Amino acid sequence: MRAFGDRFIALVCALGVLAAVVTAARAGPYEDGLLHFTADSFDDTIEGINAVATSGNPLAASVIGALQEGRLLFSADSKRVFIREAPSDRLIDAATGEPVAGSTPSDLAPVRLNNRLRRIVEAALGGLTLMAPDPGKRFEAAQAVLKSKDANALSALEQAIAKESDAQVKQALIEARAAVVLYLDNAPDADKIDAIAIIRQRGDQDALALLGGLPASASPAVKKAAADAIASIENSLAFWTALQNTWYGLSLGSVLLLAAIGLAITFGVMGVINMAHGEMVMLGAYTTFVVQQVIRARNPALFDYSLAIAIPLAFLVAGFVGILIERGIIRFLYGRPLETLLATWGLSLILQQGVRTAFGPTNKDVGNPSWMSGSFELGQITITYNRLWIIVFTLLIFAGLLALLRFTRFGLEMRAVTQNRAMAASMGIRTSRIDALTFGLGSGIAGLAGVALSQIDNVSPNLGQGYIIDSFMVVVFGGVGNLWGTLVGAFTLGIANKFLEPYAGAVLGKIAILVLIILFIQKRPRGLFALKGRAVEA
Repeated sequence: MRAFGDRFIALVCALGVLAAVVTAARAGPYEDGLLHFTADSFDDTIEGINAVATSGNPLAASVIGALQEGRLLFSADSKRVFIREAPSDRLIDAATGEPVAGSTPSDLAPVRLNNRLRRIVEAALGGLTLMAPDPGKRFEAAQAVLKSKDANALSALEQAIAKESDAQVKQALIEARAAVVLYLDNAPDADKIDAIAIIRQRGDQDALALLGGLPASASPAVKKAAADAIASIENSLAFWTALQNTWYGLSLGSVLLLAAIGLAITFGVMGVINMAHGEMVMLGAYTTFVVQQVIRARNPALFDYSLAIAIPLAFLVAGFVGILIERGIIRFLYGRPLETLLATWGLSLILQQGVRTAFGPTNKDVGNPSWMSGSFELGQITITYNRLWIIVFTLLIFAGLLALLRFTRFGLEMRAVTQNRAMAASMGIRTSRIDALTFGLGSGIAGLAGVALSQIDNVSPNLGQGYIIDSFMVVVFGGVGNLWGTLVGAFTLGIANKFLEPYAGAVLGKIAILVLIILFIQKRPRGLFALKGRAVEA
C-alpha cells in the first residue's frame, strides 16, 4: 500500500512538471515580455518593451501605448499586467485583451518610466506603426525611429521600405534605417559611410545631431565621412538660415509698411506728427474682432469671408475717425508742431481708454480663416500662410495707393499740396478739404494695417503703440512723404532687424537700428528719397 502511495505521489509530481513544461512552451515572447513589466525594474522594463514590440501580438501596440501614457499597471503578487482604459478607467487584461471581471488585485501600480525608457517607448511605437494604413502615421513613426536609433526596429524598417509606395514616407524610412545602421556596432564601415551620405542629404538639425553623436569607437574612415558631412550641412544650414531671416525680415517689413504708409501720407502732406496713428491701427484690429464676433453668432459659415468683410469696414471706421480728428483738433494747430504732438498723444490715451472700457483690457481672440492657417516647407525654411498673405495684401495696398495718387484728381491735388501748399491754394485747390481727406486716407490705411496685424499679433488696446515708433523711423529713413522711400525703408529696416536679432537680441537690435538711422539722417536729413518741389526745397 505504501509503495502504491509513493508511485501516486511521483505521478502527481510528474504531471506538475509536465504542466509547467507545457505552460512554458505555450508562453511566447509576448507573455514573457509582460512578465518583465511586473519586476518593477527599469532594465526589466526595457526587456519587456523589446519583447512585446517584436512579438507580433496584435495587443502589442495597445500595451506600449498604455505604457507611454502611464496607463499600464502591474500586480507583483499575481504577476499580471493590466491596461487602464481612458476615460472609463476600466481594466483590460494585457495578456488576453479581455475586460477584467470581478475583483482586481489590491497591489496595482503603474509601470515606471524614466527619460531613457521614454525614448525606447517612442522608438517601439514607431516600429509598431511603420506599417499603419495612414501615410501620416507611417511618416511620424519613421521620424520617431530616426531620433531613437533603435536597433530593434531595423527589420521592421526594411519590411516597410520594401512595401512603401509613398515617396515622402519612403525617403523618411530610408533615413531612419540609415540612422539605425550608423549606430550599429557590428555594421560594416561601408554601410555606415553609405548611411552618412543619406543623412547628409537630409541636411537639417536632426542630421547634425545624428552625425555629431557618433560613438568614440567608430573607425577613422567613418569619423572622417561624418566630419565632411557635418561641414557640408553646416554650410547649407547657414545659407537657409540667411534665407529664413530674409523671409522674417520681409514679413516684418510688410507689417512696418502697412503701419507706416498712412503716416507717410499725413506727415508728408500736412507736416503733422500724429501720435494717435497707432490707435487707428488698433481701431482696424477691433473692427475685425467685432466682425468675427457677429459672424460667429449669426452665421458661422461665413467665417472664411470675415476678413473680406472687415477690410472695407476697418477702412471706413478708421478713416471716419481720422477725419473727425483732423476737423475737430488738428486743423486748429497747423504750424504748431509741439502742440499737435501733445494733442494727438493725449488723444491716443483717450482712444486707448475708450477701447479698454468698451472691450476690456485683455487680449481678444481674432481667428485665422482656413486659407490663412497652416504653413508649408520650402527647403529648410517654414513659410506661414498668414504672413505670406499679409505681404501680398501690403503690396496690393501699396499698388492701389500709387494708382490713386497717379491717376485720380484727388491724387493730383494731394501731390500739389505736398509739393507747394501756397501755390496749390492759389490755383483753386481747397487745401483744407485735401487735408481732411488726406488725414482720413492715412487713417483708413492704418485701419487696414490693423486688419492684417490682427492675424499675427495680440489684439489689445496697446496694439498700435508697438508700431508707432518703428513707423516714424521708416518714414524718416525712407524720406518724408515719399511712398517708394517708405517701401524701401520698411523692408530694409525689417530685414536688418531680423539679421541683428540673433546676435544682439531683440532690444539691442532695435537700439542698433535706431543709432544707424540717426547716423544716416546726419548725412541725408531728407531720407533715402527726398521729395521734389519749391516748398519742400525751400
